Parts: sequence; structure tokens; C-alpha cells
Amino acid sequence: MTVRALVVDDSPTIRAMVTQALSRDADIEVVGTADTAPAARAMIKALDPDVLTLDIEMPGMNGLDFLDKIMRLRPMPVVMLSSQTRRGADATLRALELGAFECLSKDDPSLLAEVVKAAATSHRGPRAMASPIAPPADYHARPDALIAIGASTGGVEALSALLAGFPRDCPPTVIVQHMPATYTATFAARLDRMVRPIVTEARHGAPLRAGCVYLAPGGGQHLEVVGAANRCCRLVDGARVSGHRPSVDRLFHSVARTAGAAAVGAILTGMGADGAEGLKAMRDVGAITLGQDEDSSLIYGMPAVAHRVGALSAQLPLSRIAARLLQECRA
Repeated sequence: MTVRALVVDDSPTIRAMVTQALSRDADIEVVGTADTAPAARAMIKALDPDVLTLDIEMPGMNGLDFLDKIMRLRPMPVVMLSSQTRRGADATLRALELGAFECLSKDDPSLLAEVVKAAATSHRGPRAMASPIAPPADYHARPDALIAIGASTGGVEALSALLAGFPRDCPPTVIVQHMPATYTATFAARLDRMVRPIVTEARHGAPLRAGCVYLAPGGGQHLEVVGAANRCCRLVDGARVSGHRPSVDRLFHSVARTAGAAAVGAILTGMGADGAEGLKAMRDVGAITLGQDEDSSLIYGMPAVAHRVGALSAQLPLSRIAARLLQECRA
């Protein structure tokens, strides 16, 4: 199947760069380019593209406002292009919340063709993203409980929904979400404002405490859990694992070694296979391991591979994962 893409950006240079990056792939046809939201709207109607690439910052109606209109009036896969700055990070997270498939940096178009093709096969309509049941007020976790979560494409929306089901005094929770380095601090701060537990970027040596969620910093180091009686975060250098740094596999393998059957793992929506082998290592030592099901996943990639290699105790809709994680950790 040939993926038909429409490129929208006010910069002629960026339009040419994106068109060139996509046209190198034989499975993608760039059917048109537009420099404003009104021009893009007319071309969407005339050309009916499979995927739209969209600049976040444009004159007139900016990319976020246009994305909001698209998702309300004519939902379709949209890949946003942004600068890797603090301002860009805020806009990127807002775009993902509005329903963008993924946000990529204009500075590195190397993944663009792969992401556009994945977007074309993603769930276009509303997904099974019902809000989780509010946690009980009297929840108490086992002292040794630990939750580990991995996510990639679609993870911003999925993690926001999942953590909304966590109580203030949730078990210590460690997360790897594939995301550029400039975005993770902003994402952690946004989650911290939205949910009951404290959410922070993981810091080297930070003790794992109940009521706290630790998000791996993007881009530079792997996040691991170390320590038996007193578990803490460790940020370590190293090569990419399963194509990523930080890697979900690297985190899950460390949790298997450190927490064993006391831990619970979950792998959410995302492209690729990162996390499958690490989650299997957790299951092999007795941990309960969950995967987001296909219907509620934006991209049923990472959970599908985990299921295929026998890493999952169960597959569940996203709306039920928080309750099951908490149940397995309850005192």
C-alpha cells in the first residue's frame, strides 16, 4: 500500500526537506504541499491524504489550532514537526494531547518516513480510552511493591489516562517513555499537575518512595532500579538497547533483578519491540506483567511483540490497567 502524504509548513525550505525525506521511501507518495492552514484544509478535501505532516508554529492559524479543528471535524493521522526547545516541548505535548500521532524534531528527519507509514496504519477513530475508575481512598500498597511501565508512540495520552487512576499513595512507579531529552521534564511537570501522585524526572540515586512516579530523562542515559532493601534510581551510560536510550528493556531487566515477583510491569502503546524481552524477564521471575490491548493502543507494536514472546500475564484495555496494577500491589 502506498501512503499518500500532505506536507504543511510555512517554510519553503522545510517543505522541500520533508518532501525529500518522504519521497526517498518507495511506499510514500507526497500528494501535495501547503503553506497555510486554509490552503491545507482545501487540499485535504481535494486530495484525501492518508497522513498529514504539520508544522506546530505557522502564521495565521497556528498548527495546534489547526490540529484541534482537524481532530474535531475530520480525524486523520497527523505527524507534527517541532523545534526541540522548551517552548517546542510545551507545544509538542499539547499536540499529542489533541490527538497527533507523533511529534518529531525538524532537526532530524531520519525517522520521518517510518513514522508516517506507521501513522497510516494507526487507529484513526476514537480509541477505547475511557477514564479509569477512581482509586479507593483507603488504598495501601505492599511495602515491597514496585510498578514499572514502558511506552512509546501514543504514550503521552496513555500515561496521562493510566496515572489518572493512581491514588496519592501509589506504589513507587518507574517509567520509560520514548521522548527527546528536551521534552521529558515538561512532560513530568505536566503529569504532576494532572494526577494525584508526585511525578518527577528520575535523578541518579533518588530513593524510590510510595506516592512518587519517576520518568526516565530522555535521550542520554538508561534508567535502572538498584538496591534490595532500599531501592533507588540509577542513571547509567551505555549503548542503545533495542534501538533506544533510555530503553524499556534495560529498565525491565533491572526491575526483574532487583524486585523479582514483588514488581508489576506494563507495556503500553508504541512502535517497535523495546520492552518485550525485559518484560519476559520480569514474568520469568514471577512478576505479573500486563500489555495494552490492540483496540486501545494507538500503535499495537510493543505490546504485540511482548505478547508474541510470552512476556504477558494478561492483555487489557488501557482503562483497566491502572486498577489491575494497583490490585497486584495491594497490601
